[in-house]
Amino acid sequence: MTKVTIWGCRGSLASPGHKFAGYGGNTSCVEITGSDGTTLVLDAGTGILGLGRKMAGMHRKFYLLLTHLHMDHLQGMGFFPPFFDPSSEVSIWGPASTTLSLRARLTRYLSPPLFPVTMRDLPCKLILNEVPCETFEIGQFRVTADLIAHVGPTVGYRIESPGSVVTYMPDHEPVLGSDDFPVDKEWISGHDLAVGADMLIHDSQYSDKEYTNCIGWGHSSIKDTFRFAALCGVKHLVTFHYDPSHTDKQLDKLLKSAIQTEKPQFKVTAAREGAEFEL
Repeated sequence: MTKVTIWGCRGSLASPGHKFAGYGGNTSCVEITGSDGTTLVLDAGTGILGLGRKMAGMHRKFYLLLTHLHMDHLQGMGFFPPFFDPSSEVSIWGPASTTLSLRARLTRYLSPPLFPVTMRDLPCKLILNEVPCETFEIGQFRVTADLIAHVGPTVGYRIESPGSVVTYMPDHEPVLGSDDFPVDKEWISGHDLAVGADMLIHDSQYSDKEYTNCIGWGHSSIKDTFRFAALCGVKHLVTFHYDPSHTDKQLDKLLKSAIQTEKPQFKVTAAREGAEFEL
């Protein structure tokens, strides 16, 4: 059995306040735990703070998979307790750029004036791995990372375990403004990562109207998310990375409208903070 827990599902910027409490205001962070006890942390948005409190003192080895280094996926990293535990070993996977290594890119965040503690001062044993790379294994999980359509170096992850596949693409623009989406599968960003997945956690930031003004920004409309999921033949779509301005009522309306219009032949669930799924 694989367990998936949502710790943060907001996109771009955290959204505090009662109008956002139903879905949650923390930015991207997802926990995946296998039957052998191996735990993966996907992204380090503000949602990682709650997860870090839970994990403190429970493990000695930690595995953090970063899709990209925009602040909404990185801002909580400096508040993750294992970084400050000398007995902890923290392995991070994330993309380099064409000019900077992953270490150099992360150091830009973990240093003044953005953060008071530098990476070299972290007392844990820190291991950095650059993606995309060959498929790698962490405990029972077999992980594939590949570049996907988003602004800046960005990967999606396909996480396979005995009996289940979870694909995680929180920031992804599969359509890139095409009028005839979906097109041939070989032209669709992220298709090979998501094809046949038991669960697809995917960017659902915009309404159709909003997307027309944001083409090329690296995010998906809810309609295109549904069509991408259908094209890939996924079994369960979990909508994710909600616009910071969308209230609970607006998200309810957007999801209901998309289901009525697209009539999906797969299960659809809107991600909420604290939601747990078993595969």
